[in-house]
Amino acid sequence: MRVEAITLRELRMPLKHFFETSFGRSDSRRVLLVTVHCQEGEGWAECVAGDGPYYSCEWIETAWATIRDHLAWALVGKNFQAASESAASMARVRGHRMAKAALENALWDAEAAARQQPLWRLLGGTLKEIACGVSIGIQNSQAELLDKIATELASGYRRIKVKVKPGWDLEVLRKIRERWPEILLSCDANAAYGTIDFDHLSRFDEFNLLMIEQPLWEDDIFCHAGLQRRLKTAICLDESIRQRRDAEQAIELGACRIINIKTGRVGGFSESIAIHDLCQQHGIPVWCGGMLETGIGRVHNIALSTLANFRLPGDVSASKRYWEEDIVEPEIDITPQGTIPISEQPGMGYKIKPDLIQKLTVRMDTIGDR
Repeated sequence: MRVEAITLRELRMPLKHFFETSFGRSDSRRVLLVTVHCQEGEGWAECVAGDGPYYSCEWIETAWATIRDHLAWALVGKNFQAASESAASMARVRGHRMAKAALENALWDAEAAARQQPLWRLLGGTLKEIACGVSIGIQNSQAELLDKIATELASGYRRIKVKVKPGWDLEVLRKIRERWPEILLSCDANAAYGTIDFDHLSRFDEFNLLMIEQPLWEDDIFCHAGLQRRLKTAICLDESIRQRRDAEQAIELGACRIINIKTGRVGGFSESIAIHDLCQQHGIPVWCGGMLETGIGRVHNIALSTLANFRLPGDVSASKRYWEEDIVEPEIDITPQGTIPISEQPGMGYKIKPDLIQKLTVRMDTIGDR
């Protein structure tokens, strides 16, 4: 594949409902889409960097500038036998994994389309359907949260994850368990606690949780190991796992029993597969987390989730939970059994909606010659 040009687009998309975590509340998304134009065709991906540097030090402005001024020029004019080769071409730029992931994943999409092969199969996936869970943000009241959980369970979702933070945790989990003692339940702290909270976090063991996700600092693995020794509940690491080496350290130290793989967070499909394979070797189950993606990012998550060690329901839920109209067709939906069947169509398996994308675009830039 010869890369001829790369197009960046920023879209503005309102969420159907606000989404709140320990970082704050979001009512809309600034969405960064990347199109890689190759001689053989084009590929699309979504950069999952957020509106501000809260989940990660990356955000949409750093991603846009880094792709435009540095990463795109590492690819434009180059020939690649496979999309996975592109990671080495971008390695000179330190960090900026979300920006790198968008470019690499767009090339994977282009390669799959050129080979007339489903993206999930090119990645090495084997699962013909994936199990789906939902992530429910902090609500205005506990009653509102319980109503949302009831709605998602009625839709068929197989795992409920709720966001927690100091002051919105034990009583919330207790209310959920009183109403639904048997559901598969987890919580996500997004690094909201510290070592002074170890005794408090030990009380989470009362609630028979599948996991507590990223309770401590995003740059810490050592203290998570100390906390995991205190807890019966499995710790799942998210923000702390930026690359395969981090996963190796976490497994060696016993810092977690589950790992969340977000392809944007770790720099692309190649690193995601490497982490998946490492965890599979060590008997550590993985699952795919979400970043409020549009359909383009969501279908990439679906493809990744077909790898064999994605043994837990991920956050790959239906388009209608977030958007009045998604930018892919058919829109992503789940079966009444809480699964998504995997398409055999080449590439992503879904078609983009160019007219809607153009309507939502607020800025665009193309690097290279088309």
